[in-house]
Amino acid sequence: MATVGAVGTDAAKERFEFLGALAQQRSFLRQTVAGISDEQARQRTTVSDLCLGGLIKHVAVSEHSWTDFIVHGPSAPGPADPASVASHEASFTMLPDDTLAAVLGRYDDVARRTEDLVRSLDSLDVTHPLPEAPWFQPGTRWSARQVLLHILAETAQHSGHADIIREALDGAKTMG
Repeated sequence: MATVGAVGTDAAKERFEFLGALAQQRSFLRQTVAGISDEQARQRTTVSDLCLGGLIKHVAVSEHSWTDFIVHGPSAPGPADPASVASHEASFTMLPDDTLAAVLGRYDDVARRTEDLVRSLDSLDVTHPLPEAPWFQPGTRWSARQVLLHILAETAQHSGHADIIREALDGAKTMG
């Protein structure tokens, strides 16, 4: 039978390992913009609308939204209406008045908030029903752990996108 100390140790280890994996993926994403200008961060280098600054901006917005979900449940993201879909799409865009430094600063703020949340949660097992949206099966619930794994997966996926965009921009390879 496990003691309370052992459970706490296992929970702390799980959180430490998650935060380490997320920090690694964040580092990969940040490496893709090392040494580039704001204009380069806005530049589209593939047939998609994606740009480096927009990807980082999107990852920050998405991570913030999902951590709000952990804390507040399905009401946090708001309704899946045309305005929220437009806002989601805009999160991939680096606007003319956005700077790469500001986008990275915002990402750092979101990262600190997520790290504080992960360390302070009573349990990663607490669940909330996913908000009603066409892309979620009705009645599905996610635990804080599932949400955090989703954040990690999304960060890794967009790090790969950013690596391709950076390579097309100037030939630099950030992850291989």
